[in-house]
Amino acid sequence: MKSNLLYLSYRFIWWFISVLPSSVAYKLATLTGKFIYSRNGKGVKRLRSNYQVVASNLSPSDLERLTKSGIISYWRYWCDTFRLNKWNKTQILNGVQLKNENLLIDAVSSKRGCLVALPHAGNWDHAGAYFCQIGIPLTTVAEKLEPEKIFLKFLDYRQKIGMEILSHKEKTIPTLKERLSSGKLVALVADRDLSKNGIEVEFFGKTAKMPAGPALLWLQTGADFITAFVSYTSKGIHIQFDQVSETVLQQAKQLPDQTSAIKIITQEMAKNFERRIKESPVDWHMLQRIWIEPQEIHRNS
Repeated sequence: MKSNLLYLSYRFIWWFISVLPSSVAYKLATLTGKFIYSRNGKGVKRLRSNYQVVASNLSPSDLERLTKSGIISYWRYWCDTFRLNKWNKTQILNGVQLKNENLLIDAVSSKRGCLVALPHAGNWDHAGAYFCQIGIPLTTVAEKLEPEKIFLKFLDYRQKIGMEILSHKEKTIPTLKERLSSGKLVALVADRDLSKNGIEVEFFGKTAKMPAGPALLWLQTGADFITAFVSYTSKGIHIQFDQVSETVLQQAKQLPDQTSAIKIITQEMAKNFERRIKESPVDWHMLQRIWIEPQEIHRNS
């Protein structure tokens, strides 16, 4: 009963936001963000504590301003989500600014395959829609939400954008490996580990766990490996692409054991994430725990 009510609530909000005039919808999203911030619930507290690590030099008042703006940015993402399927091609394309996009486009055009890792920032669905619209469809992995009806709703939403979606509860590596070996694009949100087998990395001076999948896929395929950071602009999104250090990748390739190779590759990926999050922390929508406590370090690693 409870799960059905939650699903129906999602469906209603999705429909309601999608039919509102754009200016009204985004004003409502901003007001919702401000209201959620004022309630200071679990997600707000977690975002604030994450920002304390990312921007440790901020005064208490500046930290509050950042947290409030971060929650508003997060609700802008949800407003986009509820409306994106009704955007036409022009809206999708004109709302995107790109930096170093040749790192992705050249890899796919040359059939080398392209592996993109990115954090939970900006609107990654809009980024995916952009590349689907220019003829570069992608495969990605999504967290399987509960109840299942909500997961299936999001599955349908992303499939209509043009993405191939795999559930994180499935064995995804063989499919992702095949897509990369075929010269295609694989994009993975990779700043939070959803398994119990994450790799410990130094991230903003503390220990976090990130998924091993991107590093493992590179070791198995040799596809071009880059990171992306999506931030909001007044008219849409900006996507910054960066190479994962070729020097580090080649060092990893020479290591005698896979575990060590995966660790240094994942650490390099984390460095790219850290650099871009520092530039625009407001668009990093990490409302979950990411850093681990000292007593947990090395446990189950």
